[in-house]
Amino acid sequence: MSQTLDPTVAAHVSEVAVSVELQTPGMTLNIGPQHPSTHGVLRLVADLDGERITNVEPVIGYMHRGYEKLAEVRTYPQITALVNRIDWVSGFANEIPFIVAIERLMELEVPERAQAIRLILTELARISNHLVFMSSFPLELGAATPLMHALREREHVLELLEGVTGGRFHPNFNRIGGVKPAAGGGSTQKKVAQDLPKGFLAETRSAMEKVVAVCDDMDNLVSGNEIFQARTRHVAEIPADKALEYGVSGPNLRASGVAFDLRKHEDYLPYHKYDFDIPVGENGDSFDRYQVRVEEVRQAARIVTQAIDDIPSGPLQAKVPRVIKVPKGETYVRAENPKGEMGYYLISEGGRIPYRLKIRTPSFSNLSILPWALKGLIVPDIIALLGSLDFVLGDVDR
Repeated sequence: MSQTLDPTVAAHVSEVAVSVELQTPGMTLNIGPQHPSTHGVLRLVADLDGERITNVEPVIGYMHRGYEKLAEVRTYPQITALVNRIDWVSGFANEIPFIVAIERLMELEVPERAQAIRLILTELARISNHLVFMSSFPLELGAATPLMHALREREHVLELLEGVTGGRFHPNFNRIGGVKPAAGGGSTQKKVAQDLPKGFLAETRSAMEKVVAVCDDMDNLVSGNEIFQARTRHVAEIPADKALEYGVSGPNLRASGVAFDLRKHEDYLPYHKYDFDIPVGENGDSFDRYQVRVEEVRQAARIVTQAIDDIPSGPLQAKVPRVIKVPKGETYVRAENPKGEMGYYLISEGGRIPYRLKIRTPSFSNLSILPWALKGLIVPDIIALLGSLDFVLGDVDR
């Protein structure tokens, strides 16, 4: 004999059944280590409540290369080629703080012309790095058109770097006491005339005009796009205090409103001779991290244009011994690399190889804020934050 439920009770039972049916258990989402949106072999283990992120654990170390230990069994000139590959998108800039650390321990005075060439090429590396970011970040969010705009102009910058150094990604151009001398024999004065390719200054000026123009194009294509803004504005906001607490540096720190740039505070290259601004963000969100880098490209082009108009004459190299032996001592040199603060802590016991080389890379610290910044966001925001931080895993797994 069937029993008829009271209508009120029946309605309640029905609601409970629906409620139970719609409840979803927590889920663990594994991203990587070969996912195309992770900028290399990074693995993220994300705990989800529905589509909401409750915790993220970055798993690193898949491509560890042991740079710091490799440096202990190589001579100082050999290490220059090694550090090129830490951040392969901005290889030239990696060389500068390491070379300066050696020169300070050896008490070398680098010629002004060599320093000016170093500065110009460092800013070209910064532009090249940021143009890769400006093409890849929108692509990760679904915008394919900006890719060719930024990469097209990057080719002009890479051609300039290759024309001077002979290498596009790994120049290995800096030398202890200066930069690589021109090929061929002859006097020092003859070599000075050959240190920059014929037409380099005119081509650089033209390339900088094109770079600034592509920034304007990206403002129209990307920055003003309502879909891009919806995916990035107020997404993964990092306040200034948290950025400082986690050791975030470079454009990511400035996007959080902290106007700190080592080019203004350190003397590793003669930036004090040139006029440029430090762009900062307002909200510290994914949009600000993008916009700060676009403006930094404009400022880098501004620096390069000033520098090529006033390159000092003189030799390319200080007088250094044929066999490099660094006196006993220790020093730390940091520089404003395209992705943030790159520092080398060098300890020498005298001799041809370092006793210890500790490398402070920007991507490692920038990546460490992921668990804090992603908590409470939704799954698509993982890609937005990863892209906006602009890191490479060679920098993390050094």
